[in-house]
Amino acid sequence: MTTHAAVSAPGARLKKALRRREDHGGTPRLSPLWTFVAWLATLAFFAPVAWMVLTSFHQEADAATNPPSPLAPVTLDQYKLLFSRDITPFLLNSAMAGVISTLLVLALAVPTAYALSIKPVEKWTDVMFFFLSTKFLPAIAALLPVYLIVKDAGMLDNVWTLIVLYTAMNLPIAVWMMRSFLAEVPREILEAAEVDGAGLPTVLLRIVAPVAMPGLAATSLICFIFSWNEFMFAVNLTATNASTAPVFLVGFITSEGLFLARLCAAATLVSLPVLIAGFAAQDKLVRGLSLGAVK
Repeated sequence: MTTHAAVSAPGARLKKALRRREDHGGTPRLSPLWTFVAWLATLAFFAPVAWMVLTSFHQEADAATNPPSPLAPVTLDQYKLLFSRDITPFLLNSAMAGVISTLLVLALAVPTAYALSIKPVEKWTDVMFFFLSTKFLPAIAALLPVYLIVKDAGMLDNVWTLIVLYTAMNLPIAVWMMRSFLAEVPREILEAAEVDGAGLPTVLLRIVAPVAMPGLAATSLICFIFSWNEFMFAVNLTATNASTAPVFLVGFITSEGLFLARLCAAATLVSLPVLIAGFAAQDKLVRGLSLGAVK
């Protein structure tokens, strides 16, 4: 083999590999074995959820059998019972607390992350550590002082109390996430906007927000899920007017009688808003969570 042939052969193989990579959308294909493993892991994670949904359509006697019978008669009695107990106010309280607190978190986290990534302040690492240090203390350790403060302020059983607490709880997470997302924004775009005379509000709303939209979607969805699922403060600081969906779920757990089917029906209904939100934003969620993972 000549020297030219020896050099051109690897080059030809490289071009062929690149062409094959482009034909498959630029991503390598998984082997059938790894595809099977991925599907198996997906089904393993989905199986408990599917079982919960199936149990919600059974009678209490059928749901309590050991071993459980998946072929038991299907009924909607458990869902009729839920709406007869008026679950709507609990869902509305959870939605109000989750949506408003998430909007407040984004309104505070985006400018903060901008100052810590694109326009870094002095000792920005110390600021990031301070935000992280607020999550070191277990929430149960702060329950008593928070309860006393809320009681003295006359804000017990008030949904705005939960909004303030959820905003404070999710803000450190949002700042850390948004800083990594905003660090990927091209500096040239920001410099061009500054040359054109754009102020900080214009830069944040018209340039940073559209570019970092996947990161915003991922951060907002995670903050909403944390707010929707929060239980400890909701059960201790609310009574009747501001109780949320997780508090409603606990009402089905009793020391006497059967409650498994009703609990599964309530859990299925409470999970639907989060599932719908995640499904609607799944493309931006995947892009946001993988942003910056591969340089």
